[in-house]
Amino acid sequence: MPATNWDVIKLYWRHVKKYKLLFSVAIFFSLLVNVFELSATWMYKVLVDALSSPSGGGLSERAHSALIALVVIIMLRIGFQGSWRMIEIFVVRLETGIMSDVSQMAFSYVQRHSYQFFTNQFTGSLVRKVQRLVRAFEDLSDRLIFNFLPQVLLIIGALSITIYKQYQIGLVLTAWVVVFIVINVLMFRKVQKYNVMSTEKDSEVSGAMSDAFSNNVSVKMFSRYGFEENKFKDVMAIWKKITAKAWNTSNINRALGATSFIFVEFGVMYYALHYFALGKLTVGDIVLFNGYTFTLIGNMWNMQNLMKGVFQSFSDGREMADLLIEPHEVQDVRRAKRLKVNKGGIGFDHVVFSYNQTRTVLKDFNLDIKPGEHVALVGPSGSGKSTIVKLLFRFYDLDSGTISIDGQDISKVTQDSLREYVSLVPQDPALFHRTLMENIRYGRLQATDEEVIAAAKKANCHEFIEQLADGYQTYVGERGIKLSGGERQRVAIARAILKNAPILVLDEATSSLDSESEALIQDALLKLMKGRTTIAIAHRLSTIMQMDRIVVMQGGMIIDQGTHDMLLGKEGMYQKLWNIQAGGFIK
Repeated sequence: MPATNWDVIKLYWRHVKKYKLLFSVAIFFSLLVNVFELSATWMYKVLVDALSSPSGGGLSERAHSALIALVVIIMLRIGFQGSWRMIEIFVVRLETGIMSDVSQMAFSYVQRHSYQFFTNQFTGSLVRKVQRLVRAFEDLSDRLIFNFLPQVLLIIGALSITIYKQYQIGLVLTAWVVVFIVINVLMFRKVQKYNVMSTEKDSEVSGAMSDAFSNNVSVKMFSRYGFEENKFKDVMAIWKKITAKAWNTSNINRALGATSFIFVEFGVMYYALHYFALGKLTVGDIVLFNGYTFTLIGNMWNMQNLMKGVFQSFSDGREMADLLIEPHEVQDVRRAKRLKVNKGGIGFDHVVFSYNQTRTVLKDFNLDIKPGEHVALVGPSGSGKSTIVKLLFRFYDLDSGTISIDGQDISKVTQDSLREYVSLVPQDPALFHRTLMENIRYGRLQATDEEVIAAAKKANCHEFIEQLADGYQTYVGERGIKLSGGERQRVAIARAILKNAPILVLDEATSSLDSESEALIQDALLKLMKGRTTIAIAHRLSTIMQMDRIVVMQGGMIIDQGTHDMLLGKEGMYQKLWNIQAGGFIK
């Protein structure tokens, strides 16, 4: 179910509660300043009445007292306005604190969404959504403290005093205010529908921009500048259409509101003069009504702008709130225990898995891997090899069956502890835009520089790192783009060596290496694999000839298994794949 405005409010309030004192002080001073504004208008009325009464020359005692009171109120208002500038220091502390907390919370929660979640999202869009959520809080907080509560106080105060002095005029003004607010709320709720759509399209714009920028090399290679510009233009055209509709609806509403102000102003003045002619109002009362009418009109105009901004902020926050109220797809069971690995045996027992319940990848898959055994998975693309790795890391939950490590069902242990015991060297490693030292140390954050360098040497990447101008302090670019594929692979291997986990997964770990480096890395991997349970996915069969067992897969099932020599000595899928690779594609 999509997030509502109430979900956004609850989300913010959860963080505001930590700063209740700062929040209360800010609101108190905001209201106090406006109490003096209401009082000043009342004292003008008293002063005018005193001045309009016969006094026999000079200021009457009543006029003199009213003038002194008015001066005191004005001085207090100025003084508290000056104090309010000091209070803004606390407001800054309040808002920056909460914005920081909201950012941290959103970052932490989104990080823990599943692997599948991130495969369906644009990174640029996610960043944009988090930023909008934080800015939406800033807008809502400012509007509440500086605008909404002060305006509500002024409106209620002005209406109460007006009703007290002349209830007929007061009730008419009250009815107008109520109708005005109700109509605006209904109108802006309608506008919000377009705002939400506009916000979604804005995220798509960010995603499209991020997608094109991150694939700029492909754009250049195929000379597709015009194509990408037109694609981006199409996305922007939809955003433009929806946003224009939202803004136009809002402007029509504001125009209608401005028209009502004219009628209210003339109406109040007419009836005030009418009751004055009947002797029911004084000159001071007319000044009072006129002052409060202008106060109401000004505040209702501000209220209209305020509601527009509030509903826009809700729209900005709701898209991210959707992701924050969406449960994590893969969760630890209640009271999940930490995984304890003593030997490293792995069992796949009647595993069934399908992506999105539509495409079955593994069908009653069974495989037992003994502690310390080195097993290779081979087969054509789409046979389920990479899926097995994702399931071992519990990036997805199974449809049925179990995966166990040392007899412990991995769905019953914490995900963090599971992943501590498994190292992965992927086919296409993605590095952080950080230094090489930081990227390798990611395998074990407590490792010393000497341990990082030792791991790099074992992975055969120390030599090329030393040749760089900044050595281990070299930044590698987004996703490691400044390094070659083979260099990225060796850094990933160094990271896995440093992690030193009892279970090792190699996903085409040497696919991007040249022949010389491959020989060195194969030697390093053989040493790394010693004593560790290893699963290796390979398309180049020459890299897994020495494995203890080779499992041949097709269609999500095991169709054969054995050593390299055993499988090569009989007709089947493995022999066919070997002959293709050994003899090339020339018949």
